[in-house]
Amino acid sequence: MGWNSLDDMDLNGKRVLTRVDINVPMEDGRVTDATRIERIVPTIADIRAKGGSPVLLAHFGRPKGKPNPDMSLQPLVPTLEAAFGCKVTFVERPSRDWINAQPADAVILVENTRFSPMEEANDPAMAEFLATLGDVYCNDAFSAAHRAHASTAGVAHLLPSCAGRLMQAELQALEAALSNPKRPVGAVVGGAKVSSKLDLLQNLVKKIDVLVIGGGMANTFLAAQGAELGASLQEADLHDTARSILAAADAAGCRVILPSDGRVARAFAANAPHEVVALNAQTRLDADQMVLDAGDAAAAEIATAFAGLKTLIWNGPLGAFEIEPFDTATVIAAKAAAALTVSGDLITVAGGGDTVAALNQAGVADDFSYISTAGGAFLEWMEGKELPGVAALTR
Repeated sequence: MGWNSLDDMDLNGKRVLTRVDINVPMEDGRVTDATRIERIVPTIADIRAKGGSPVLLAHFGRPKGKPNPDMSLQPLVPTLEAAFGCKVTFVERPSRDWINAQPADAVILVENTRFSPMEEANDPAMAEFLATLGDVYCNDAFSAAHRAHASTAGVAHLLPSCAGRLMQAELQALEAALSNPKRPVGAVVGGAKVSSKLDLLQNLVKKIDVLVIGGGMANTFLAAQGAELGASLQEADLHDTARSILAAADAAGCRVILPSDGRVARAFAANAPHEVVALNAQTRLDADQMVLDAGDAAAAEIATAFAGLKTLIWNGPLGAFEIEPFDTATVIAAKAAAALTVSGDLITVAGGGDTVAALNQAGVADDFSYISTAGGAFLEWMEGKELPGVAALTR
């Protein structure tokens, strides 16, 4: 492990500058889903148990470097207090003198870091200012670790630094899934477009044993092999790229599973009349037909493939899971992965907003080994890229 955790730090009597992700959904000034706040509770509790005082840094929304009252962190205070079980003091413009005047065990919340244009520019002057507010830096925001900002990277170089409990859990889960996995290792990559996951696919085929491709992106691979898929979502300009990814997988000994059948409809609507059709290079759909989900044979083949794995990484659904019955394959596959996880036969790591929503819909999110709170950072980690927020913690 190339970074410090809270266990490595002396926090007694220290102000601990703690970068968190509390970018939670709000309606009418109230938090509608406190999951991200709940996941930082262990870090706050541990800092306080070690005699430290957390000074929380966080962003909210995209204020574009200007104060915006609609994106203030102040409305989060009651939810934070309920989660932490203690008072949280909000401050708009802190100074070290003001922080020193607060109780030794205070939990302090600093206003949205992105209200300054210097944050996203990773301006050294802002990093230096933030460093004056604490004695130790703790990053617990893996979901912002792919950003080289003043509060995620710049300040980490200026203070003794460590990962918080959520960051530590993320890094340990990800290292177990891809850096040093139990083999065979597989991945599910789904979603609408190949173009958004090109780097991911090119990196994965060199590192894993089985790749399941689903969602709209599977259509692009099938069309690249000669299938005519009517009105299905697919990227005609990426057929050469799809073929090159399949060739790279073949060369690396990575088995690629494309859906052998699919649920096909003529309308993108819930419970639209549909049929299950075989999918291969010879498939010829009508001009108004769309593949909206993997079929029953494909779902069964995917579930069987999971049974031969020791580690599975999941990013993206297998179909238009938002509308029934085109969530069928995603739910079948998710339940199969969850059952193998519960029986101790499979390590499962999932990440990305659509993925988490799909696993929640299948009712299996709690059964997976680890679900990442991150979207972009999870994807960039899977692509094999260095994350600035993690690199800054490396000792």
